Amino acid sequence: MLKIAYHPIYKHPLPEGHRFPMEKYDLLPKQLLCEGTCTEANFFEPGFPEEKYLTAVHTQEYVTNLKALNLDRRAIRKTGFPLSQELVDREQIIAQGTMTGCEFALKYGIAFNIAGGTHHAYSGHGEAFCLLNDQAIAARYLQSKGLAKQILIVDLDVHQGNGTAEIFQDDPSVFTFSMHGAGNYPFKKETSDLDIAVPDKSGDAVYLAKLKETLPRLIDQVKPDFIFYLSGVDILETDKLGRLSCTVEGCKERDRFALSCFRESGIPVQVSMGGGYSPDIKVIIEAHANTYRLAQELYF
Repeated sequence: MLKIAYHPIYKHPLPEGHRFPMEKYDLLPKQLLCEGTCTEANFFEPGFPEEKYLTAVHTQEYVTNLKALNLDRRAIRKTGFPLSQELVDREQIIAQGTMTGCEFALKYGIAFNIAGGTHHAYSGHGEAFCLLNDQAIAARYLQSKGLAKQILIVDLDVHQGNGTAEIFQDDPSVFTFSMHGAGNYPFKKETSDLDIAVPDKSGDAVYLAKLKETLPRLIDQVKPDFIFYLSGVDILETDKLGRLSCTVEGCKERDRFALSCFRESGIPVQVSMGGGYSPDIKVIIEAHANTYRLAQELYF
């Protein structure tokens, strides 16, 4: 059974006019239920993680200050969100959703988090709507439990996974792969184990060709025990922050190819949704929902 982490706290209240489409975390599960892709049984509600799992990735100083709401104004501004207790609770619950999702992925082959993909969170600070790096935390969780040794992170968000790259920069047990927009944020990139920078205005054909020539070879090379997939839909031509000019159908083909590779390899995968900033929320929901539809089709 496909298991999906979801909590009502995912939809966090933001100031009017804020550019982050927080409503997608409420609309996406409703869409999946309405169309019959999922039932209530597919969803689980995560709680709070133990702090030791957060500090396995983030510095103790950062975690302590974050929980105490003790970040300075510049650090708060860098995250893009007003700091509050509810926001910090939300970020922790998202991380737990990804960690618990890993347990389900080991059982069923794949699991999802409606939120997550917070790949801009560094070991010692947050930025760009990311405060705690959910997939990095979950990778360390798996290793600490002896559930995986070699991990592959496949990050196909339009923005480079700079925080993830920094966290694992000296760790060969976690291979970081980021395929992202060359001309997009972050403008000073970190160094992943493999970075593919896709030129602005590349459409479906160029994007998919790069992915198809890379991903199967990478899985064979890394030989991971577990895969994390960050399936951002900000590669779309309609995306305000995207620049890659891919269609919804091209984004769906990306997910079909990636999930098929994971399925054929027999390696469990946890999927976090990542970014999506198209002005029409219906486009974001459709692109995200495609990932779930494909998972049900390919795995169950």
